[in-house]
Amino acid sequence: MRIAISSTGKGLDSMLSPVFGRCAFFVIVDIKNNEIKINKTIENKAVMQAGGAGIMAAQTVANEKVNAVISNSVGPRAFDVLNQLSIEVYQAHGNTVKEAVDLFIQGKLQKINAQGVMGIGRGPGLGRRRFNQ
Repeated sequence: MRIAISSTGKGLDSMLSPVFGRCAFFVIVDIKNNEIKINKTIENKAVMQAGGAGIMAAQTVANEKVNAVISNSVGPRAFDVLNQLSIEVYQAHGNTVKEAVDLFIQGKLQKINAQGVMGIGRGPGLGRRRFNQ
């Protein structure tokens, strides 16, 4: 199984990112016989997108031929894209990428079957309304 994990850094010891669409990196791991066989890191080019970061991030991990994503928060648009591509989404636990992968291997991560609320990314915000009250 090939998995993308949203991360703040470039390796297994990196901290998990609180968000999917605007995470700094994706650590990609291949798991065979309950062991990590290969891992690599790709930069998330969607991190600075003005809009559509979640969709672009979902397409980025799909291009890596992943079967699953582990993340703390996946927005509704990214979830829809991943779901349409039959990529499973799991709720991250632990502090590091390695801890999350180990929990996945142990079957302790919850599969997310319905889109959640938007994460803590930039979101729609209040815009000018907050200044015009």
